[in-house]
Amino acid sequence: MNKRVAILVDGGFYRKQSFKVKGELSPEARATELYEYCWRHLAEGKKKEKRFDELYRIFYYDCSPISKRVYDPLKKETIDFSKSHTKEWTEDFFQELSKKRKVALRFGELSEGSVGYSFTTEATKKLLNKSITVDEVKRRHLKLSVQQKGVDMRIGLDIASLSFKKQVDKIILIAGDSDFVPAAKLARREGIDFVLDPLGNHIKSSLALHIDGLRVCDNDYADYFKK
Repeated sequence: MNKRVAILVDGGFYRKQSFKVKGELSPEARATELYEYCWRHLAEGKKKEKRFDELYRIFYYDCSPISKRVYDPLKKETIDFSKSHTKEWTEDFFQELSKKRKVALRFGELSEGSVGYSFTTEATKKLLNKSITVDEVKRRHLKLSVQQKGVDMRIGLDIASLSFKKQVDKIILIAGDSDFVPAAKLARREGIDFVLDPLGNHIKSSLALHIDGLRVCDNDYADYFKK
């Protein structure tokens, strides 16, 4: 029996993972890549016995890109992110994705007051044990810290709504190891088949206990994180 399926995508996580594994693509190509990847989740069974579930909708969750000025401690100058290539690419990607059939975009917000450069965990350790000095800090030792607001909440609310209203039989969540345990437990209590796709990432055992299965639809992701 075919199931009605909703696919929920943590957009920031997907963009980060796909860039790591698949490399850089144009906004149009990345949007098409994600759309086709989601459709692969609808195929079940072996080749001769393959069946296809019905897609209810793809829900994509993300935040608008940074548009403020941020001080870069390496360049010792202020960078205007409102004019950055990343902002332009991200907005074009959202536009391309919005054109796809049965795709709904949900936007949270960036906590722009907390945006700034900070040391990576590895760089902090090296600085503290004096294996590098401040003068030896390179770009790889820094990361741009950006906090999202409202994305996880919107994912959780949609899982609850889809479950309580019996709009779908199955929910596929493409996300990392965020704390979706309460939402997953709720969906399962309502009789929803809940599947997680972490794109090859390892997940906590606490989350594994509360899902009905793990599935990655592209071996490139699983192989990448085995390295």
